Amino acid sequence: MRLNAFLSSCGVASRRKSEIIILEGRVQVNGKIVLAPFFQVDTDNDTVTLDKKILKFSEHIYYVINKPAGYVCAVSDKYDPVIIDLIPDCKERLYPVGRLDKESEGLLILTNDGNFTQSVLHPSKEIHKEYEALLNLPINNKQLERWRRGFEITEGRIVKPININVMDKEPFNQWISITIAEGLKREIRLMAKNAGFNVKRLIRRKFGDMTLEKLKTGEFIRLSFSELYTKIFNGGVV
Repeated sequence: MRLNAFLSSCGVASRRKSEIIILEGRVQVNGKIVLAPFFQVDTDNDTVTLDKKILKFSEHIYYVINKPAGYVCAVSDKYDPVIIDLIPDCKERLYPVGRLDKESEGLLILTNDGNFTQSVLHPSKEIHKEYEALLNLPINNKQLERWRRGFEITEGRIVKPININVMDKEPFNQWISITIAEGLKREIRLMAKNAGFNVKRLIRRKFGDMTLEKLKTGEFIRLSFSELYTKIFNGGVV
């Protein structure tokens, strides 16, 4: 593994910031200062120190979970159960990739790989998220067209879906499929409110090209980096 990637894996900083730390001469490998960010480190046998403190390599872990309603996307919470509780015997400190609010359900990625999280959430990746939403009232074509034009959620900020359609699902004309790009906090619920609706259920079905089909509510699967990356960018079901 490259030295800058090793530092990032240990939670020191991003790869770019780790390069600066290395060039400052603060990192040693087996007792010798290394100034090359791309120096290859043997994670099993080499001893790497930062400011003379030994760094411990942390293996990157990737889970995909079908989040139930009622769980908070946090490491800990005083009042509510947290998503990590659904993965027994998990000793790693995992974080969600793109949060779902407490009452929302569906596809959620958990990982300790900060670089991966920043990468897939960056707007340049153009990773869309698709949801199924159950509205409290039937929606008609006129209301649907109004929703497609978007709403001003905050001053000067217009948000609108990439795509929105009525689903052929009971109760009819109340289930919609909606795709968004950025995923602002409670974005779909806020759009629904502006359109005159409340969201009774909200389920994330797709993250990029990865689709939730097999995992039952509360179930999870562990994937390798390549497996997860392939499903997100080239398509796959979980």
